[in-house]
Formats: sequence, C-alpha cells, structure tokens
Amino acid sequence: MPHRRTLVCVHGAFCGGWAWDGLRPALEAAGYAVRTPNLPCHEPGADLAALADVGLRAYSEAMVRYLAAFSRPVVLVGHSLGGLVAQVAASRIRVEGLVLLAPSAPWGVLPTTMDEAAAQMGLAALGDYWRRPVEPDYPVARRHTLDRLPRAQARGLHARFVPESGRALMEAIHWWLDPSMASAAPADRIAAPVLAMAGALDRVNPPSTVRRIAGRFAEGQAQTVVIEPMSHWMMSGPGVEAVTQTLLDWLATRGLGPQAGAVDGRQPAA
Repeated sequence: MPHRRTLVCVHGAFCGGWAWDGLRPALEAAGYAVRTPNLPCHEPGADLAALADVGLRAYSEAMVRYLAAFSRPVVLVGHSLGGLVAQVAASRIRVEGLVLLAPSAPWGVLPTTMDEAAAQMGLAALGDYWRRPVEPDYPVARRHTLDRLPRAQARGLHARFVPESGRALMEAIHWWLDPSMASAAPADRIAAPVLAMAGALDRVNPPSTVRRIAGRFAEGQAQTVVIEPMSHWMMSGPGVEAVTQTLLDWLATRGLGPQAGAVDGRQPAA
C-alpha cells in the first residue's frame, strides 16, 4: 500500500512547531504528511533553567533522534535557526531532501552584509547572553523578521514567541567563539538534494549569505531561489504562495512527490 512522503519541518529561534501553520495546509493538501516538532524547551511554559543549559548540539541531537524513529528517510525542511539545525542533522542521518528557508549559516560561513554584522553586535550588547535564555523582543522582531506582515498578524505571531537559548544563539551567530563547533554541518556528509530559499528583502539571513550556504555543496546538488516579495518570515504573509509553489515544484522535479511507495507503518506523532 503506498504511503505519503513525510516532510519534517524545523522551526526557527523563539518559535515552536506552530510557526508552520501558514504553510502546512497547502503541503498537506498536495498530499504530503507534515510533521512540525518542537525543538527542546520550546513549548509554552517550558523550564527556563533547562533552556539555559541546552544549545545547538542538543537541538540537532533531538532532531536526529526524531528522524531515526521514521521507517524511511524524510524530506527535512528548516527555517532560520531551524535551517541550521536541519543542516547539522542532515550531516548525521540520511534524508531524502533538504529544504532551507532563510537558513542560518553553519560554522565557518562568514556573513555577507552589514546588517548581519550589526545583528552580531546587537546580540553581543546583551552581555553574557549565552548563559541564560533570551526573551523575545517585539520591536526587534517587527523590524527584522515580521516586517512584511500586517501589524495585527505580526502581533499575533509574536504573542506566541517563546524565550530562546542564549547558548544556541551564540553557537549560531558568534560561532567562532564556540570551540565545540556545535554549528558544524560538513556539506560533504550531506548526500541529499538541497533547495535553499531566501527572501529578497531579508536582512537576517540575506540572499547573498543563503547563496554562500548553498555554494558549499557539490556542483548541481543545491539550488537557490530568491522570493521577491518576502523578508525573513517565509511561512506566511505576502509571497507565501510563491514559497509553496517553489517547494512543491522542486520536490516534483527531484522525484520527491507525495507518494512514497510501500508503507510499514512506523511514524512519530505530529
């Protein structure tokens, strides 16, 4: 009996699996099974002391364990910090495809714009932020992440934001300060085809940096697509239809349509 191919979607910083609510219905309507797990300590009311102790390594290890519970490889999709987690996980466990929406760069990939450098300095201004959770900040999110959304929608999304691990932020954004190289994702250990999407107006992980991330892979392995109306938040708002269609078209051309052959029934819960 044929079964539906599974897309596992990894949310970014300050978010949870709910971040995919704007994109998930269209993917399910196309015939895919979609799973949107929370990263560790990202559920509402999570233990903040526990969050302070986790970082990128804990995130990626949790994702590898999650993926290992499937009976067959999945297509792994990640946004922003979740795009970095997806790269690290894909370097450790086989996936059928890797889709990166405005991904954070892995260890060794330098920023390409002054906006990224300014973000690094802004984070450093928080002091010893890597020792504690970092609270979501609406003005910052409105300027850099939710800037293309109507105000009411931006407010509604931000109301669902949760604190983020300062340690994880340091390991991703100030990666050169991390001797453990928690954000390392060797491209030669990822065999799957890669789609990297960037919002043309994104100042967090801009198209030039997303192209640099995609350029790490073997010739012909990765494709980069820039979505003109979009900024950093790519799961809803103006331009989400283009994101959806680009993703579905790419999956089809890579032979990763919704029907994935015989099923043996083992799937984690949503």
